[in-house]
Amino acid sequence: MIAIMPAPDYSSRLKTLRAELTKLGYDGYFIPMSDEYQSEYVPSSAQRVSFMSGFTGSAAFIIVMMDKALFFTDGRYTLQASQQIPGSLYSIYDGTVTSPTDWLSENAKAKMKLAYDPWLHTAAGVERLQKALAKVGAELVPFERNLVDVLWTERPAPPSEPIFAHEMVYAGKTSGEKRHVIAGELKRDGLSAAVITDCASIAWLLNVRGNDIPNTPLPLSFAVLHTDASVDWFVDPLKLTKGLQHHLGSQVTPREPSEFKSALDKLANAEQAIRVDPSETASWIIERLKNADAKLDLGDDPCSLPKACKNPVELEGMATAHRRDGAALVKFFTWLEHSILSGSVTEISAGEKLSEFRSANNLYRGPSFDTISGAGPNGAIVHYRASQSSNRKLEKGQFYLLDSGGQYLDGTTDVTRTVAIGSITQEMRERFTRVLKGHIALAMIRFPEGTTGAELDVLARQYLWAAGVDYNHGTGHGVGSYLGVHEGPQGISKRNRVALKPGMVVSNEPGYYKAGHYGIRIENLQYVTEAAEIGGGERKMLGFETLTLVPIDRRAIDTFMLSESERSWINTYHTRVREALRPMMDKTETNWLESATAAL
Repeated sequence: MIAIMPAPDYSSRLKTLRAELTKLGYDGYFIPMSDEYQSEYVPSSAQRVSFMSGFTGSAAFIIVMMDKALFFTDGRYTLQASQQIPGSLYSIYDGTVTSPTDWLSENAKAKMKLAYDPWLHTAAGVERLQKALAKVGAELVPFERNLVDVLWTERPAPPSEPIFAHEMVYAGKTSGEKRHVIAGELKRDGLSAAVITDCASIAWLLNVRGNDIPNTPLPLSFAVLHTDASVDWFVDPLKLTKGLQHHLGSQVTPREPSEFKSALDKLANAEQAIRVDPSETASWIIERLKNADAKLDLGDDPCSLPKACKNPVELEGMATAHRRDGAALVKFFTWLEHSILSGSVTEISAGEKLSEFRSANNLYRGPSFDTISGAGPNGAIVHYRASQSSNRKLEKGQFYLLDSGGQYLDGTTDVTRTVAIGSITQEMRERFTRVLKGHIALAMIRFPEGTTGAELDVLARQYLWAAGVDYNHGTGHGVGSYLGVHEGPQGISKRNRVALKPGMVVSNEPGYYKAGHYGIRIENLQYVTEAAEIGGGERKMLGFETLTLVPIDRRAIDTFMLSESERSWINTYHTRVREALRPMMDKTETNWLESATAAL
């Protein structure tokens, strides 16, 4: 007999947390969706938001007060949060409209004491909270013992997965080359070292990968890079695989994680300043350095920008990974077209079938995020995740939104396609075409060197705005090379002020979501490249080269809404897709591909 686990009692958990706050003399507590490494996706041992609320998304922030609990997320997850979180316990806010600091500055009271775990908040985040509370005379108090962990008696153990080398054939540059370049920059800036806490930066710098984080090949660790290019790497020694030290070389010294605190104290003795990124580093680390009277240089993670600008080997790897990924998707869509008539295809079974096709490739190492497989109204939930209770069949008259990606040894993929199942309404076709027009505008743009993602974001929204509609998420995020599917500092959104540089990979994914009815998103990955010169031009121009190779559903396009240049872009793109993927198809798949990429 299978034991049935009782449903979590979130009300009791809130009650117990409040009792603990009362005992300690606090008026509130902050619970962010983060771990001590400030990871976007956190291991099960750090899923404190889910433990307290039932929410399974990747972006959230909880404020527990004595008389109320507030739940903040972004536009991707507001609908999901309303379905997962007990509305009687939490008030749900779209953090892009009302942020936690907005709420605190208007609702916190004088002399209140609100506690936080300094390991789970960045220094920059703590500063924002302090400013908001100072406006009303309230106090922010660090409390190192995490109060959620006190309640979480069956909390999973932290992950300890093997760490392996990321070989030169995929990395393109040795760790030594990377370390010497960045160490030289630190030295020129008059610094003595950099404390690196972003696990993706450490993995990139040392040419290593791991599996501590879901869907992202990262080992959890801290590191200190010195100006002689040596690195002290604070990592669980049980994770180090045979031969890894030879790969790392003599200048990289693995150390016990327990040594990290004393290593910070030793850094304080340096005559020159230490680089620390306040937007990525736990407040505890920076406060430890300050308390030891260290000289701090608060600035960007020195690995962030060079990691984002892919070298030629990485770009070629991304391109070949996308060809294989495109082939898997064409095989999937061929299967879907022949299976949909049975009436038995569901969101879950479709997602599982796509995973089978991807897994057939020997360089595939798993999904780059949990697949979003949404039929009909579920497609309107931006980051929907199908469950047994929500699982819908793919039926005629619907849009089916499939957002998925793969982690391959030579690259990371992320692609969204919206498929028309049977006949769709003119409204659906019109909205799809507006999204497509925005996608094309962003794919085709040439822009001057120094242009930021914020300056390009409107290109993808303009045709939706013309109809009085919009979408509540960024237009594009950075993507790593067999690293995180979300990578900074680059992006395309209303807020991203980072200049786009050659080699950066970003997504292009405008969308439209009609709650309770359907969702539309069209996503390709593309990288920044130098644009061809124009006679008489006075500025260096950049552009985008598309990586993703998957047909866009022609049946959902209102061709009368397309300009000649837009029609030409679609036809050219589909020709490229067909020529790249046809050698990997069997006869049935080739027939589907030929039809899906026929000229408009």
